[in-house]
Amino acid sequence: MSSEVATREVVKSKPKQESKLLKQIAKNKLLYLMIAPGLIYLFIYKYVPMYGLIISFQDYKPYLGISGSEWVGFEHFRRLFSSPDFWMILKNTLILFGLQLFIFFPIPIVIALMLNEVRRNYYKRAIQTLIYLPHFMSWVVVVSISYVLLTLDGGIINGVLEFFGFQPINFLLDSTWFRPMYILQIIWREAGWGTIIFLAAIASVDPQLYEAAKMDGANRFRQIWHITLPAIKSVIVILLILKIGDVLELGFEHVYLLMNSTNRHVAEIFDTYVYVAGLRQGQFSYATAVGFFKGFVGLALVVFANWLAKKNGEEGVY
Repeated sequence: MSSEVATREVVKSKPKQESKLLKQIAKNKLLYLMIAPGLIYLFIYKYVPMYGLIISFQDYKPYLGISGSEWVGFEHFRRLFSSPDFWMILKNTLILFGLQLFIFFPIPIVIALMLNEVRRNYYKRAIQTLIYLPHFMSWVVVVSISYVLLTLDGGIINGVLEFFGFQPINFLLDSTWFRPMYILQIIWREAGWGTIIFLAAIASVDPQLYEAAKMDGANRFRQIWHITLPAIKSVIVILLILKIGDVLELGFEHVYLLMNSTNRHVAEIFDTYVYVAGLRQGQFSYATAVGFFKGFVGLALVVFANWLAKKNGEEGVY
């Protein structure tokens, strides 16, 4: 009898919950209308194309289509893992991701903390504008600027080196300089833009906490360490989880523009490998299998990082 009563109560509560949800949607209709374009974009360009992952298990032929192509199971995945290029690509991808995670990721946090200490709003806004601007440049422009600065044929950097008696360095063709160029370009282009979220989080900190700490004798460094950083820790954790999900998704354009035949062994990553195999060589099924592997690893790491964050008392992404 008790189970029947509980079932009836659940059935009765469902209409109430639905009506409450409809009221909330109606109340915030403008907010839902504002996020609708983003949701539609995600659905069309992120979820609908996932149907095409089927061809990673097929010997896909464009003239036969997905329904007419032959199924080959995990053949393309076996080919990927047995390929001599796989470990080279995996190593390069993980190294570049490590540079982003351990060198680039903390820099926007540090810049945000430094900007928060600027007391004159005029200087603060001017600095923010200057460090935001590079974000709006495409990677083509950024790499082109680097080429002009670093080329042997009239490059400013090599001109300075020669002026002081040093030998010119072939930055663009020397493979040892590829990774430093890569991470420095990311820092210059994205570090300022990355401070926006952290500055917003810092702005939400109660000023009374700083006043209380000042009365207790805490200097500015102590206030940052004991008040500001703990206050934005949840934001840092969420962005770190999302960053970990991009472990194999470093972006195609930037690396492809920097890559050449002399630095390919340190520059080739999964994104460029998919482009070469899929579009230039027409191996659509194989390239899709590589992309499938990338997405699966990213999903697994996001789930693991989110679980680890929750286990340590943080909110996580979901």
